[in-house]
Amino acid sequence: MAETKGKFDFAIDRGGTFTDVFARLPDGRERVLKLLSYDPQNYRDAPTEGIRRVLEQETGQSFPRDQALDTSQIDWIRMGTTVATNALLERQGERTALLVTRGFRDLLHIGTQARPNLFDLEVCMPEVLYEEVIEVEERVILRQDSCQLPRNEPKRIVTGSTGESLEVWQELDLQRVEQDLRRVQSKGISSLAVLLLHSYTWTAHEKAVGSLAKRLGFNQVSLSSEVMPMVRAVPRGYTVCADAYLTPKIHLYLTEFSAGFKGGLKDVDVLFMQSDGGLTPMEQFYGSRAVLSGPAGGVVGYAVTCYGFMEKKPVIGFDMGGTSTDVSRYAGQYEHVFEATISGITLQAPQLDISTVAAGGGSRLFFRSGMFVVGPESAGAHPGPACYRKGGPLTVTDANLALGRLLPSFFPKIFGPGENEPLSTEETMKHFRTLTKEINQYLSTNQLSSSAAGGHHSEMSVEDVAMGFINVANEYVHANIKSDLTCHDTSEHVLACFGGAGGQHACAIARALGMKTVFIHKYSGVLSAYGLALADVVEEVQEPCSLKYEAGSYSELDRRIEQLSQRCDQILHKRGFSSSQINIEVFLHLRYEGTDCALMITATGHPSNAHSCMSGDFRTAFTKRYLKEFGFTITDRPIMVDDIRVRGSGKSGIRSKVQPKAGQKSPRPIKMTQCYFEDRYLDTNVYLWEDLSSDHSIQGPAIIIDKNSTILVEPACVAHLTEDGDVCIDVSTGTQCVLGAELNAIQLSIFSHRFMSIAEQMGRVLQRTSISTNIKERLDFSCAVFGPDGGLVSNAPHIPVHLGAMQETVQFQIKAAGGSMQEGDVILSNHPCAGGSHLPDLTVITPVFGDGMHAPMFFVASRGHHADIGGITPGSMPPHSTCLQQEGAVFTSFKLVTGGVFQEKAVTEALMAPAQYPGCSGTRNLRDNLSDLRAQVAANQRGCQLVGELIASYGLEVIQAYMGYIQSNAELAVRDMLKDFARRRRRQEAGSLEVEAEDQMDDGTPIRLKVQIDEQQGSAVFDFTGTGTEVWGNCNAPRAITLSALIYCLRCMVGQDIPLNQGCLAPVKVIIPPGSILQPSQNAAVVGGNVLTSQRVVDVIFKAFQVCAASQGCMNNISFGSEKSGYYETVAGGAGAGPTWKGRSGVHTHMTNTRITDPEILESRYPVILEQFSLRPGSGGAGLYRGGDGVIRKLRFRSPVVLSVLTERRSTQPYGLHGGKNGAPGLNLFHKTDGRVLNLGAKNTISLDPGDMFSLFTPGGGGYGSAGEQDGDHQLPSKHRCL
Repeated sequence: MAETKGKFDFAIDRGGTFTDVFARLPDGRERVLKLLSYDPQNYRDAPTEGIRRVLEQETGQSFPRDQALDTSQIDWIRMGTTVATNALLERQGERTALLVTRGFRDLLHIGTQARPNLFDLEVCMPEVLYEEVIEVEERVILRQDSCQLPRNEPKRIVTGSTGESLEVWQELDLQRVEQDLRRVQSKGISSLAVLLLHSYTWTAHEKAVGSLAKRLGFNQVSLSSEVMPMVRAVPRGYTVCADAYLTPKIHLYLTEFSAGFKGGLKDVDVLFMQSDGGLTPMEQFYGSRAVLSGPAGGVVGYAVTCYGFMEKKPVIGFDMGGTSTDVSRYAGQYEHVFEATISGITLQAPQLDISTVAAGGGSRLFFRSGMFVVGPESAGAHPGPACYRKGGPLTVTDANLALGRLLPSFFPKIFGPGENEPLSTEETMKHFRTLTKEINQYLSTNQLSSSAAGGHHSEMSVEDVAMGFINVANEYVHANIKSDLTCHDTSEHVLACFGGAGGQHACAIARALGMKTVFIHKYSGVLSAYGLALADVVEEVQEPCSLKYEAGSYSELDRRIEQLSQRCDQILHKRGFSSSQINIEVFLHLRYEGTDCALMITATGHPSNAHSCMSGDFRTAFTKRYLKEFGFTITDRPIMVDDIRVRGSGKSGIRSKVQPKAGQKSPRPIKMTQCYFEDRYLDTNVYLWEDLSSDHSIQGPAIIIDKNSTILVEPACVAHLTEDGDVCIDVSTGTQCVLGAELNAIQLSIFSHRFMSIAEQMGRVLQRTSISTNIKERLDFSCAVFGPDGGLVSNAPHIPVHLGAMQETVQFQIKAAGGSMQEGDVILSNHPCAGGSHLPDLTVITPVFGDGMHAPMFFVASRGHHADIGGITPGSMPPHSTCLQQEGAVFTSFKLVTGGVFQEKAVTEALMAPAQYPGCSGTRNLRDNLSDLRAQVAANQRGCQLVGELIASYGLEVIQAYMGYIQSNAELAVRDMLKDFARRRRRQEAGSLEVEAEDQMDDGTPIRLKVQIDEQQGSAVFDFTGTGTEVWGNCNAPRAITLSALIYCLRCMVGQDIPLNQGCLAPVKVIIPPGSILQPSQNAAVVGGNVLTSQRVVDVIFKAFQVCAASQGCMNNISFGSEKSGYYETVAGGAGAGPTWKGRSGVHTHMTNTRITDPEILESRYPVILEQFSLRPGSGGAGLYRGGDGVIRKLRFRSPVVLSVLTERRSTQPYGLHGGKNGAPGLNLFHKTDGRVLNLGAKNTISLDPGDMFSLFTPGGGGYGSAGEQDGDHQLPSKHRCL
């Protein structure tokens, strides 16, 4: 890979809108070029055109567009491309079929079963990438020593690549497979994705299918065992489908690209950037590893250029483009993730850890219910921002233009319908004047604003409004970066800024993050292309493993590591690299036994010793990383090796040879302009980057312009030019803006986001530091912030059934404590009378005190579902409990931490206390309980810290004032919704402003609701009088559950983002009869009320308002286990259809959104075989818009277990609406080994023998509208789910 003198080198990033070209010329000079990626009137392919232009301009020779380019003067070409990304986003890939193990045809449709947006009743989710499914009769299962299944016939025993033994339960029938493959081939499908369970470790069946498919003539055959051999069938399945779907498109593009050159680039070294930041030969560039090809180049670009220059200080990459802002981090090593979701598809492949944290320059601006909102909607390239002269909306770009931060005279004239006009300041200002008028009118008449400001309102100017949107956009970015990098101190980093819009925001973002330096490379406008020129060629190999990291396994680990390392080394040598250019890195994918959180670990910095394998001390490296990531280690658990990964790098990146420009005495501005900052215009010098030299310093405010970017140097900041021609900005700490307690609409938006960010960051800490599957993987938790009166301020949207419910808990503790709370105290509670939902949901509450204050200023709380807290059945979800004590440990106002000391002994005694009741046990998993409680305390501590930082910045009076404003804002949004409903109701129903509805539980208990709406006030009375009495079983729902269901429904009906706080309930009076199922007595059993009755309350509210048909109305709670261990899951069903949408099939709805365990993980850790997990065809109600189908889930048990099922909608059906049919009820069946099939009913606990099977058929959703009204695919104009 030695450099060839006297030839051209090209690094090209083909983006969605622009193609960036970096060229190194034969004499060592460098030049960059930017052109449209799609311009069919002028050229066929943008990268080819870029190369042609450079060759023609630099050599003086003619290279006609209609002729293939001569490659004799080209040494190498490196490319990053969005071909795969765009095909994925636009669903323009190859027609694909999925071949999968029988019983799992819908596995990838169901996925994790969680919906992406809690409050979107339509449940918009990307569709799967395949159009045909072939189910094959084959099955292998992992052997288990404890397996007691009856043996009717011997099974073939095989050994997987992990060393695990497997049993081939059903051999592959290739004759049948061939018939099925020919059938899909006859439909014109030539791309095949193959996903067989446990093929990550035993590949024979997949390889046999692959060989057959290739023989039959399939153009693309992707095997999951080859694309990414990692455990977890769902992400591996998504990845192999993406590979089959995208690779043909990539190969087609590569063929077309090569055809533009003589000899098809045969004598040119052509490399493509993969998602992991490494280059690979063109012929090995395939779909699943190409999706982040372009962004990866940018990360390499700033990592190589900025990290070394800044004396190896860690760097945060800030890439602000047109539609999104991407953030990454580099601290000496590239940070990779091995599972990421892109366009709704989870890819299991090594990728640079690049997070989209906020909106970009093209993000739209809105004023909604008194709040400034930025994005997430984007104006796109067409029509683009208002200033593009194509009728587009206001965007962040327009706000910068309105403030004088963008100068149209320095932009090319490529705008307007004819693409020959400059940016239009006039168009931008016209839109802003209209919006400003609307905002001032709202603020002058709005009751909240008038009263808060003492009846006086100062009008906002256009500049105030534009500046407000810039501040809100910056706040979104700043808060999300802080949240995304929770375990890092951002103030210790440098901000490396690139992307078209980043330069206008860099100083403000850096200041907000506490950073002192912004670094902007001279090629920042084309940094992704430049990064390609700096990147290394990478060869990676990976294989699964199932060894423990212990002395007895070291020799086998060393053998396998050496084998993989030799493979990488040999491949790189064949590509022309010498040994001195090759670097080999070894990674082990490690986790603690019994947990699901694995970390990819390198032993760099931890050399081998007598107690490690030869590649390094991975144990020390793992425990240090685990402690940093999660705040604790688990010293008494073995460490498991899930995968071995070896990454070989061939050093081939160029180094810039640009000489520093000779200095001048002082920089000379080319003009002076006026820029608006906070409250005034300031004189601002404008400089051309190309005119600056390395000894120049530029005092802000100033603007630095080159042909690809505009940099704003804010007041009190100083920009310097480095010897290499890069811009380095010293960022001042700035003076804190003095903010009064009176309402400011811009600050209202900012504080709303900040309070929500606190709750979200608490959630991230809880997820990171917890140990149980329920909290860490299924995400069954919520975090919130409360005012001094216990009123909810912000609740991160984690689990809907927790929304608003914790407010009752906090307010109970305030009353119970009677002023006795002390700093350093933390309270634990789960009792229904104290605002609890059901006992497994443990709520941890921490009061926040100020200096010298004796009463709490705020409260923070976290609620998490613990897998077991004792009671009569494993999992603490007994189907037939009749009193609270049978459901586990009870905490009313328990001091979990006193004076800063965790009360482990006392809480252990309390968790074991249920054993004193007949038939009950104490907790069966004390270790996880204690670990998760500590994690909840840590999450609360993070919340206290963040609240304290806010108070230190703005003062307690301001923070508490804005807390009240945010609650009032949510109240206004709900009042507006109720007024709007009342107006339409009056028109449609001749004046009736009373609505009512009724539904029933399976036992016949009615849930009745009558809603009386006051149109004038925008208020309502929700009266549940007539609801059935408390029941003998456990479907009783504490009052807090009804309030949670109500706040969830109100938020859905508002139809737009509003703060989730007690203000939502302020316009509402709730009447619940004491002694009813919705307000039971103190010791009533309630475990089913939280997971079942809550869903019925939602059904009744939506029925009263005629919002949509009923969803499955159940969480389908399944638990099994023994006294040693247990497993708990909730299972998806069908969503209800609505006025403009079909119900989604196989998804969690309404009051829950937890994930389900992957089939391969389930079978590897529990004594169970998952025989089927698919949709339940026809279970959704018919109608103009059909309800979603439920699912079928069949579990066969391998050893004796106790099974508990706690379900609803088994005798009642989810209702259809406006002529739509009801969804099918659910069904629970017990298949005994003697052939009998028994109906278990809705709620039961049974003992199962090895070989017994449980079949779950979950309910479908109701249909909407009569099927004969019109075509069921018709879409009404509005998709907004607001009333």
